[in-house]
Amino acid sequence: MLTIYNSFSRSKEVFRPIKPGHVGMYVCGMTVYDYCHLGHARVMVVFDMVARWLRASGYAVRYVRNITDIDDKIIRRARESNEPIRALTDRFIAAMHEDADALGVHRPDFEPRATDCVVDMQSLILALENKGLAYIAANGDVCYAVRRFPGYGRLSGKSVDELRAGERVGVVADKNDPLDFVLWKQARDDEPEDAKWDSPWGRGRPGWHIECSAMSSRLLGGHFDIHGGGQDLQFPHHENEIAQSEGASGSRFVNYWMHNGFVRVDDEKMSKSLGNFTTIRDVLGKYDPEVVRFFILRTHYRSPLAYSDVHLDDARQALTRLYNAVRTVTVRETPEIDWSSNWGERFRAAMDEDFNTVEALAVLFDLANEANRGGDTALVGQLRALARVLGLLGRETDAFLRAGAGREDSGLDVAAIETRIAARVAARKARNFAEADRLRAELLAEGIVLEDGADGTGWRRV
Repeated sequence: MLTIYNSFSRSKEVFRPIKPGHVGMYVCGMTVYDYCHLGHARVMVVFDMVARWLRASGYAVRYVRNITDIDDKIIRRARESNEPIRALTDRFIAAMHEDADALGVHRPDFEPRATDCVVDMQSLILALENKGLAYIAANGDVCYAVRRFPGYGRLSGKSVDELRAGERVGVVADKNDPLDFVLWKQARDDEPEDAKWDSPWGRGRPGWHIECSAMSSRLLGGHFDIHGGGQDLQFPHHENEIAQSEGASGSRFVNYWMHNGFVRVDDEKMSKSLGNFTTIRDVLGKYDPEVVRFFILRTHYRSPLAYSDVHLDDARQALTRLYNAVRTVTVRETPEIDWSSNWGERFRAAMDEDFNTVEALAVLFDLANEANRGGDTALVGQLRALARVLGLLGRETDAFLRAGAGREDSGLDVAAIETRIAARVAARKARNFAEADRLRAELLAEGIVLEDGADGTGWRRV
């Protein structure tokens, strides 16, 4: 039975979809004014993994991930590059898709652009205005009156008086309260015309928070199962989404809130605002995309993910060990998963425990070790089949190695390799074939292939 850690209740809960057998999931996507960084990669890979597992569990999933293609940063970047906003956002959406495709991330079922849903946003703002939750500020902006919504602060676990304006929430003198946030921004004279829309409140554009409330309800209805995003969005963005959506409808917005942890560099969150980000493209220039995917999945999605070349090098070696273990079963020969087997049951139990990819990968390595010891083709097939649920081991081993993932030094120097070969020769002479096989498998896991011949044992790296 699947359990999910719900950020709203701060506890694991048994997953019970609103409509049996169906799941509606919305994930906050990218603001497209630059290339995606590794923090964005984590969001994409994590919720791709979630969607894959839900589907593998038999659910029909309706997955929506939005694109923010209008905001202050986009306007500023378009001005700097002297191009229309649409040209800028189209360019970076294409780049985002290239990065996601490389990482093996399936496209969401729906990928709405904010600029295509402005009418929906205006309708939602009108509903809030009619409920007395929105007001026109002195500067012409339409703002949400936070203190008029009784439940504000439940997601972040703080009272209104404890909360302070967070990211993208400016303290403006024209507001009634510093925590109030903008629903509709009055057009400014210095802003380009392609950043303005007609509205009941005059020319302007939507605020950031209203975009997701409108897009999610348009495609999933006013009440759906799962809402996901990065941990940094919990407050204020997701808190504000709840206030908007529940304030307008008077009913529950989302059943399960999921937040992935930060990617950290030197114990700081990776972000563009801190200037310590590494783009996905930079990383893929050095590492195979599947290595990057594996690196992300080997840490539980709610835990911090420490980024460094050392960790990526280790991920490359570990993934190479798995690829070497499945060399004898091709992609085409991959069987159906035997969920009744010990391996299938353990893998399912791990994934059903709040998508615990750490334990699921441990099952794969145990299976690889067992397959290496016994040379059981059936076990190798199950290894490849289970890994593919996570979007891994989808290539032939030689293709993966040729792509560069396994061409680096295995980490063993020549002396260490020769020492292990000598130990294996001694084990064979002592007729301790189990130990000899263990040493051979250990070397293979490090990318070292032994070649026994009349002149002794040779070796080569793969």
